[in-house]
Amino acid sequence: MQLPFDSAQGKPSSPESENSSNCHPDEGLQKLLNRLVIRIERDELVRKTTNHLRESLQANRVVLYYFYEQWQGQVTFESLSADEYSILGFTGPSGCFNHEYAALYLEGRVRAIADIELEPIQDCHRDFLRSMQVRANLVVPILIPRGLWGLLVAHHCQNSRNWTLTDIELMQTGARTLATDSNILES
Repeated sequence: MQLPFDSAQGKPSSPESENSSNCHPDEGLQKLLNRLVIRIERDELVRKTTNHLRESLQANRVVLYYFYEQWQGQVTFESLSADEYSILGFTGPSGCFNHEYAALYLEGRVRAIADIELEPIQDCHRDFLRSMQVRANLVVPILIPRGLWGLLVAHHCQNSRNWTLTDIELMQTGARTLATDSNILES
């Protein structure tokens, strides 16, 4: 009888080594399944949160802007009142969101703009908002122990809007819900 050859060891493999190597694919598969479950549960929470916020605020759009690198991110989730408002995948103008703005959001800054045409903001920011059909903007940070995970953003596209304290509190509650979820903390 010929023993199977273990090329990594340069010698015949034993039944014991075959059994131990069979465990690794199962462990790898289990880790993959665990990551998928975490991602599905996280995505479902984000979807429910953005939908709830858009409906409660009666906004045209509520999005999650997720930071995949330091101060670089993109819109990864959106809830829309109409398909024409979709900005899924938008990344924002490069260099417009910098360390200065990040530091403000890390401190818990909430930014409510009633009318982008009247607000004193950087031209790159105003142009970016115009390109997405935004007229009024409400931004709340999602802060986790590691730092700024993302931004929850509500857009009113058709006309200006004075955001109320209730609107702001609702968005902050949504951000806290996301920031304290174990699936987000692990991502």
